[in-house]
Amino acid sequence: MTSPEPTMPTRPSGPDTGALYDAVATEHAVIYGYGLVSAHSTPELNSLVSASMAEHRERREAAIAMLDGRSVEAPLPEPGYQLPSPVNSPTDAAELAAQMERDSATAWRAVLEQATTAEDRTFAVTALTQCAVRIARWNRVLDVSPVTVAFPGGNE
Repeated sequence: MTSPEPTMPTRPSGPDTGALYDAVATEHAVIYGYGLVSAHSTPELNSLVSASMAEHRERREAAIAMLDGRSVEAPLPEPGYQLPSPVNSPTDAAELAAQMERDSATAWRAVLEQATTAEDRTFAVTALTQCAVRIARWNRVLDVSPVTVAFPGGNE
Protein backbone atom coordinates (compact mmCIF):
# COMPACT_ATOMS: atom_id res chain seq x y z
CA MET A 1 0.00 0.00 0.00
CA THR A 2 1.29 3.47 -0.80
CA SER A 3 1.39 6.35 1.61
CA PRO A 4 0.70 9.97 0.65
CA GLU A 5 3.60 11.19 2.79
CA PRO A 6 7.13 9.78 2.88
CA THR A 7 8.27 8.40 6.20
CA MET A 8 11.34 10.11 7.59
CA PRO A 9 14.23 7.87 8.60
CA THR A 10 14.82 7.64 12.33
CA ARG A 11 17.48 9.93 13.75
CA PRO A 12 20.39 7.87 15.09
CA SER A 13 20.83 7.91 18.86
CA GLY A 14 24.64 8.12 18.94
CA PRO A 15 25.88 11.69 19.43
CA ASP A 16 28.41 11.57 16.57
CA THR A 17 26.09 10.02 13.99
CA GLY A 18 23.12 12.05 15.26
CA ALA A 19 25.05 15.29 14.74
CA LEU A 20 26.01 14.20 11.22
CA TYR A 21 22.37 13.30 10.50
CA ASP A 22 21.28 16.76 11.72
CA ALA A 23 23.95 18.42 9.56
CA VAL A 24 22.59 16.64 6.47
CA ALA A 25 19.09 17.88 7.34
CA THR A 26 20.50 21.40 7.67
CA GLU A 27 22.20 21.09 4.28
CA HIS A 28 18.86 20.10 2.72
CA ALA A 29 17.30 23.26 4.15
CA VAL A 30 20.20 25.47 3.03
CA ILE A 31 20.02 24.15 -0.52
CA TYR A 32 16.28 24.86 -0.58
CA GLY A 33 16.92 28.35 0.78
CA TYR A 34 19.53 29.13 -1.84
CA GLY A 35 16.83 28.62 -4.47
CA LEU A 36 15.01 31.60 -2.93
CA VAL A 37 18.25 33.55 -2.60
CA SER A 38 18.90 32.94 -6.28
CA ALA A 39 15.45 34.17 -7.27
CA HIS A 40 15.87 37.46 -5.38
CA SER A 41 19.58 38.24 -5.76
CA THR A 42 21.07 40.77 -8.12
CA PRO A 43 22.89 39.49 -11.22
CA GLU A 44 26.26 40.56 -9.73
CA LEU A 45 25.78 37.94 -7.02
CA ASN A 46 24.96 35.03 -9.35
CA SER A 47 28.44 33.53 -9.08
CA LEU A 48 28.41 33.72 -5.26
CA VAL A 49 24.95 32.16 -5.10
CA SER A 50 25.75 29.35 -7.54
CA ALA A 51 29.11 28.58 -5.91
CA SER A 52 27.47 28.53 -2.47
CA MET A 53 24.71 26.20 -3.63
CA ALA A 54 27.19 23.88 -5.36
CA GLU A 55 29.36 23.74 -2.23
CA HIS A 56 26.39 22.81 -0.05
CA ARG A 57 25.21 20.15 -2.51
CA GLU A 58 28.67 18.61 -2.63
CA ARG A 59 28.94 18.66 1.16
CA ARG A 60 25.48 17.15 1.57
CA GLU A 61 26.25 14.30 -0.83
CA ALA A 62 29.55 13.55 0.91
CA ALA A 63 27.83 13.56 4.32
CA ILE A 64 25.09 11.26 3.01
CA ALA A 65 27.82 8.89 1.82
CA MET A 66 29.36 9.01 5.31
CA LEU A 67 26.01 8.06 6.85
CA ASP A 68 25.56 5.33 4.25
CA GLY A 69 28.99 3.96 5.21
CA ARG A 70 27.60 3.55 8.74
CA SER A 71 24.43 1.88 7.45
CA VAL A 72 22.38 4.89 8.55
CA GLU A 73 19.60 6.14 6.32
CA ALA A 74 20.02 9.87 5.71
CA PRO A 75 17.19 12.32 6.40
CA LEU A 76 15.04 13.21 3.43
CA PRO A 77 14.60 16.79 2.26
CA GLU A 78 11.36 18.40 3.35
CA PRO A 79 8.92 19.60 0.66
CA GLY A 80 9.34 23.14 2.05
CA TYR A 81 10.94 25.03 4.91
CA GLN A 82 9.87 27.85 7.21
CA LEU A 83 11.95 30.95 6.52
CA PRO A 84 13.14 33.17 9.37
CA SER A 85 11.71 36.21 7.55
CA PRO A 86 10.12 37.03 4.18
CA VAL A 87 12.41 37.30 1.17
CA ASN A 88 11.24 40.10 -1.12
CA SER A 89 14.42 41.95 -2.05
CA PRO A 90 18.11 41.42 -2.78
CA THR A 91 18.93 42.54 0.77
CA ASP A 92 16.46 40.02 2.22
CA ALA A 93 18.09 37.35 0.04
CA ALA A 94 21.60 38.21 1.23
CA GLU A 95 20.41 38.23 4.87
CA LEU A 96 18.84 34.80 4.35
CA ALA A 97 22.08 33.50 2.81
CA ALA A 98 24.14 34.80 5.74
CA GLN A 99 21.70 33.25 8.23
CA MET A 100 21.75 29.90 6.43
CA GLU A 101 25.55 29.90 6.50
CA ARG A 102 25.47 30.62 10.25
CA ASP A 103 22.99 27.76 10.71
CA SER A 104 25.19 25.46 8.67
CA ALA A 105 28.25 26.49 10.70
CA THR A 106 26.36 25.64 13.89
CA ALA A 107 25.46 22.20 12.54
CA TRP A 108 29.02 21.43 11.44
CA ARG A 109 30.45 22.70 14.70
CA ALA A 110 28.20 20.18 16.47
CA VAL A 111 29.56 17.43 14.22
CA LEU A 112 33.09 18.54 15.10
CA GLU A 113 32.32 18.55 18.83
CA GLN A 114 30.79 15.06 18.70
CA ALA A 115 33.23 13.47 16.23
CA THR A 116 34.93 10.28 17.31
CA THR A 117 37.10 9.72 14.23
CA ALA A 118 39.79 11.75 12.52
CA GLU A 119 37.81 11.52 9.26
CA ASP A 120 34.72 13.09 10.86
CA ARG A 121 36.78 15.83 12.53
CA THR A 122 38.57 16.67 9.29
CA PHE A 123 35.31 16.77 7.34
CA ALA A 124 33.62 18.93 9.99
CA VAL A 125 36.55 21.37 10.23
CA THR A 126 36.55 21.76 6.46
CA ALA A 127 32.78 22.32 6.41
CA LEU A 128 32.96 24.80 9.28
CA THR A 129 35.79 26.70 7.57
CA GLN A 130 33.86 26.86 4.29
CA CYS A 131 30.79 28.16 6.13
CA ALA A 132 32.88 30.82 7.88
CA VAL A 133 34.23 32.01 4.53
CA ARG A 134 30.70 32.13 3.07
CA ILE A 135 29.43 34.06 6.09
CA ALA A 136 32.20 36.61 5.57
CA ARG A 137 31.36 36.94 1.88
CA TRP A 138 27.66 37.49 2.58
CA ASN A 139 28.49 39.92 5.40
CA ARG A 140 30.59 41.91 2.93
CA VAL A 141 27.62 42.04 0.55
CA LEU A 142 25.49 43.29 3.45
CA ASP A 143 28.19 45.72 4.61
CA VAL A 144 28.22 44.09 8.05
CA SER A 145 31.21 44.67 10.28
CA PRO A 146 33.04 42.72 11.44
CA VAL A 147 32.64 40.29 8.57
CA THR A 148 33.78 37.33 10.67
CA VAL A 149 33.77 36.06 14.22
CA ALA A 150 36.47 34.22 16.13
CA PHE A 151 34.51 30.98 16.63
CA PRO A 152 31.88 30.42 13.93
CA GLY A 153 28.94 28.23 14.76
CA GLY A 154 28.93 29.09 18.45
CA ASN A 155 27.49 31.57 20.93
CA GLU A 156 30.72 32.98 22.26
